[in-house]
Amino acid sequence: MVWSIIASIGNKIFDLTPPLLIGVAVDTVVQQQDSFLARFGLTDVMTQLWVLAAITLIVWGLESVTDYIAEVLWRNLAQTLQHELRVETYDHVQNLELAYFEDRSTGGLLSVLNDDINQLERFLDVGANDIVQLVTTVLIIGAIFFAAAPGVAWLAFLPMPVIIWGSLRFQKRIAPRYAEVRERVGLLNSQLANNLSGIATIKSFAAEAFEAKRIEEGSDQYRESNKQAIRLSSLFVPIIRMAIVMGFIATLVYGGYLTTSGAMAVGVYSVLVFMTQRLLWPLTRLGQTLDLYQRAMASTRRILNLLDTDSSMRDGSQNLEKVHGELRLEEVSFAYKDGPNVLDNLSLTMREGETTAIVGATGAGKSTLIKLLLRFYDPTQGRVTLDGVDLRDLQMQSLRSAIGFVSQDVFLFHGTVWENIVYGDLAADKERVVRAARIAEAHDFILSLPNGYDTVVGERGQKLSGGQRQRISIARAVLKDPPILILDEATSAVDNETEAAIQRSLETISENRTVILIAHRLSTIRNADKIYVLEHGQLAEAGQHETLLEHSGIYAGLWRVQTGSRARDPLTSN
Repeated sequence: MVWSIIASIGNKIFDLTPPLLIGVAVDTVVQQQDSFLARFGLTDVMTQLWVLAAITLIVWGLESVTDYIAEVLWRNLAQTLQHELRVETYDHVQNLELAYFEDRSTGGLLSVLNDDINQLERFLDVGANDIVQLVTTVLIIGAIFFAAAPGVAWLAFLPMPVIIWGSLRFQKRIAPRYAEVRERVGLLNSQLANNLSGIATIKSFAAEAFEAKRIEEGSDQYRESNKQAIRLSSLFVPIIRMAIVMGFIATLVYGGYLTTSGAMAVGVYSVLVFMTQRLLWPLTRLGQTLDLYQRAMASTRRILNLLDTDSSMRDGSQNLEKVHGELRLEEVSFAYKDGPNVLDNLSLTMREGETTAIVGATGAGKSTLIKLLLRFYDPTQGRVTLDGVDLRDLQMQSLRSAIGFVSQDVFLFHGTVWENIVYGDLAADKERVVRAARIAEAHDFILSLPNGYDTVVGERGQKLSGGQRQRISIARAVLKDPPILILDEATSAVDNETEAAIQRSLETISENRTVILIAHRLSTIRNADKIYVLEHGQLAEAGQHETLLEHSGIYAGLWRVQTGSRARDPLTSN
């Protein structure tokens, strides 16, 4: 920043030197042997002109060099600030609790991380340099004016109060308009991101025209907000220009009068006329500079508001040395914001090295339970423990490093199959990656892809089938080799043959590991060491598969429905 400012000041000094040289040239032609340069022993007029030519060449060369240096420094500063601010903001956002993302749109956050940060970069690219050079211009020319002709100087500065007053009024009125513009562009980006993510749904419902109309309406609102800001910002320059011309006319007329009456030298008058133009004309750019500034400030406020957002969940301080893998819920109740209890006084134990299954109807609280185990949320009441330690006392990084998670909503990154599997352990070698793929019954189908493990899967893995995405997700979790493995409907998107293969794999990877299975398809959990049946957030039944069938309760009813021996829902009858 310091070097950028120094370069801008140096560039403006050399930029203001040519008008002085013009004044000296006029003085040389008019006064000749009595000119300003003659005082330095250069009595010959041609010698004086050649000296002026040499000085002019040097000055223009230095102006070009300093202009290059200033532009490089300012633009690199803008890029550096943009880079560091984006990285810092992203790092802050990804460490916020999951509830923050569930309450906000992805498009809105992308608008802050991209568009708002870019607005700040645009101001530093151009506006900051303009401000430094404008201040330098006023100070240097003011000093020259008051040194050379104090009686005329005040006329050149006559428009300054009007310009300053106008600038302050402009900022006050334009700021809320640009705040509205940033809000509108955030909403538009959110809608665009949402539609692009759901393009398959839009096409399946033939809703392209409807969505195009919605985007058109959002874009039109953004355009109207910009129109109001443009209308006001465009008015600034014409008003300032009229104030500027009054100062220029005053200097032109009164300075000319003093010169013709012999009170001022012709060379000095020439310098004043040129300098007045150089002083006042750049002020017409003040409107554009303030426009960039207000856009940048509107964006900066959104960025800083995001950085000021604190996570409601505090990280623990305890690090896991050795994980045995026993998880407990002790009288846990949980409710989402302003909602009823999803879990109600629930106590469960998932023993070390055993496979525990959680079943229940939709809305029973199974997915919420998983979020508590991963500490995406904290319980409203009670506590969740790992090896006897409250999860709130553990470092989140340490806790989640001990858990492998396979979600029913599989997410694959845009990249190759290899990159998605190795995400489980970035230091893994080829042998381990292939072994994990074999365990997940994914290796054979991966080899059949056009480029094998180097095949690009597309955004969210859209180039693969649901079952293929599921198996890659399982391979990723297996590669992580965690002491605790959570599978949330891990076989929901696979056929019966693949389900059977994955079950065989689970028997292998379950050894010496705590496994938690969430399942609707009861065939995947019949061999679990313990099965918990949830109903309305409470524990309804617990036991092994055969024992639960003998009780003829909820689990037995679900089993009969899925095996085809009973047509109606047992939960309804209960």
